Amino acid sequence: MIDLRRLREEPAYRSGAEKKGAEPSLIDAALEADERRRAAMHGAEEARAAQNAASKEIGRAEPNERESKIAEASRLKVELEKLEAVEAAAVEEVEELALQIPNPAHDSVPAGGEDNFITEKEVGEQTPPREYDHAELGELLGLVDSERAVKNSGSRFAYLMGPAVRLEFALVQFAFDIVEKHDFVPVVPPVLVREEMMVDAGFFPTDRHQVYEIAGDDLFLIGTSEVALAGLHRGERLDRDLLPIRYAGFSSCFRREAGTYGKDTRGIFRVHQFDKVEMFSFCDPDVSWDELEMLRSIQEEIVSSLELPYRVINVASGDLGAAAAKKYDLEVWLPSEGAYREVTSCSNYTDYSARRMGSRYRDDEGTGLLHTLNGTACAISRTLVFLMENGQQSDGSITIPDALRPYVGFESIPGPQQL
Repeated sequence: MIDLRRLREEPAYRSGAEKKGAEPSLIDAALEADERRRAAMHGAEEARAAQNAASKEIGRAEPNERESKIAEASRLKVELEKLEAVEAAAVEEVEELALQIPNPAHDSVPAGGEDNFITEKEVGEQTPPREYDHAELGELLGLVDSERAVKNSGSRFAYLMGPAVRLEFALVQFAFDIVEKHDFVPVVPPVLVREEMMVDAGFFPTDRHQVYEIAGDDLFLIGTSEVALAGLHRGERLDRDLLPIRYAGFSSCFRREAGTYGKDTRGIFRVHQFDKVEMFSFCDPDVSWDELEMLRSIQEEIVSSLELPYRVINVASGDLGAAAAKKYDLEVWLPSEGAYREVTSCSNYTDYSARRMGSRYRDDEGTGLLHTLNGTACAISRTLVFLMENGQQSDGSITIPDALRPYVGFESIPGPQQL
């Protein structure tokens, strides 16, 4: 949730929210509602003090004064109840408006939309298309069965088969081996969370349309383990000396992919269900920007170890989403499209989610809000796509990167003529 005090007092903070598309009228409405909330709170506090004083007067009153004192205390009680109702309504109004205001973009974030990113780094060769794209190759080699999955589950589902399954678990183990070197604690989180957790993690209300809901149970399927990991220290105070506290979650993830009709319909690049290893950090606010660079460096280590050509982009303000103050996308070259496509991202949410969750640090000087950061270590299905296309040989076989061979036990997947 947005910091309303900073929004009111710091022009740069407000301009950072507007940079991400927050309407000035929405910000003004939230600030006006907050003024009403503070006024109602002050009025309720005064009425509460007056009622307490009147109650004490009853005990000290002369017999002939008691009736009038009791009547005054009763009147003040009714007045207090009315003011408390006004205060509660004002609090609800403020929360509803504040939830719609995004976390302000950092000064280093370029302004604009999807195409206004800044390329920070580019590594590797942009190779031409091979004989088969990933969808064709996956079916030919028996790695992916989309046809039967569509019959059973609908579009954007697939069965992973044979060596593709071995590769999936190799990627998971490989990613964990790397992140554990950086003090990430492995976690297998719940894939179902309550609505309040979706709100607190920063996904609702803006991304609700992308989430599967379990009707009647107030439970939602996560689109990333980031949601469940964020809840690990919800409402807690962490010792500042112990920060950062880092987790790496492995889970299946579920996304409706609303608004992507007709886009990436073939293969397993964009699917409703996929597996992922996600990094999450509860961080000291003084060093959270260094922590973001650390997450980015881990992502680069993983992708470069897989021998994939990639670039890193600083995502523009209009493409950040509600919670991120800054986000890097790491994109890998996809030969069949002659373009870079996203494989991972990492973001600094600053105190945006921590404020909703009540996640704080404590030290000798008191307490403060944590900063939370997240980044994908390995998105399995997309990584398989990039490995298939970039590792494809002239005979349709797929060469396995050296880093994965100890995990899978083979050096290549035979081509269609060798099966």
